Amino acid sequence: MIVIATDAPLSNRNLRRMGKRAELAFGKVGAFSSNGSGDYVIIFSTHKTITEDKLSFTRRELKNSNMNALFLATVEATEEAIINSLFAAESISSKYGSMESIPKDKVIPILNKYKSLNWNKELYPWKK
Repeated sequence: MIVIATDAPLSNRNLRRMGKRAELAFGKVGAFSSNGSGDYVIIFSTHKTITEDKLSFTRRELKNSNMNALFLATVEATEEAIINSLFAAESISSKYGSMESIPKDKVIPILNKYKSLNWNKELYPWKK
């Protein structure tokens, strides 16, 4: 489950569009959201988009043409959250079996070798 909260003034349509971008992060980390995977996104805005007085109301929301930065931020933040959860996970055991955590001492050198830890600085030079 992915939960995304924003304070941007977004319509329900643009919230749905942002939610779809969050799902792109699964592909970036190698998942494909198989049948029964349970991957879904909950997204909401805390911004008060409607102001009213006694005679009328006004809706204020971000234009579609201004959504790209939010789309990129959604994908990057979701990808980072997935990776962080993998590295924060601990080994577990139950009556159904056990699962070992990622061997960080082996994985980090591989990530360094392929420049995967600072990929955003390679792809987006303005972020250096």
